[in-house]
Order: sequence, then structure tokens, then C-alpha cells
Amino acid sequence: MKATVGERGQVTIPKQLRDRLGLRPGQRVEVIEEAGRVILEKIVDDPVLRVYGMRRLPKSVDEIMDEMRGPTVLPPDA
Repeated sequence: MKATVGERGQVTIPKQLRDRLGLRPGQRVEVIEEAGRVILEKIVDDPVLRVYGMRRLPKSVDEIMDEMRGPTVLPPDA
């Protein structure tokens, strides 16, 4: 498949290829230059990765578990 670079540097990806790759309007792609070639890589937007690490717990997991179950009491050494 062939395409032409327009005056503003834009290239239209042929419809057959867009459909095959699932590229939709607004889809983000990464542009990579490798050994004199231009590579477009579809960015998969994972909602879990988008929010991972955003929420910080006000307490540690151990503190929360102690509140739920009570503090851990270990038996004396025998």
C-alpha cells in the first residue's frame, strides 16, 4: 500500500489497513524511527494502567488488617 505525505506532514493510513489494525479516529499511535523506517505502533489504552498508583492508602495494609481483625498476637517462644 502506498500513501503520500501532505504539505503539513500528514499521511492517510489506507482504510483497509486501519480496519485490519482496529485504528479508529482519535486513536493514539507512537511514531518510531528505526533504521531509516518510520514505524507506527498502536497505543493500547489500558484503564488499569491509567489509574495504577494514583490512589494512596491513608494507612498501611498492616494497619488496616489490624483494625479489621485486631492486632496480631504471637505465642511466646517455647
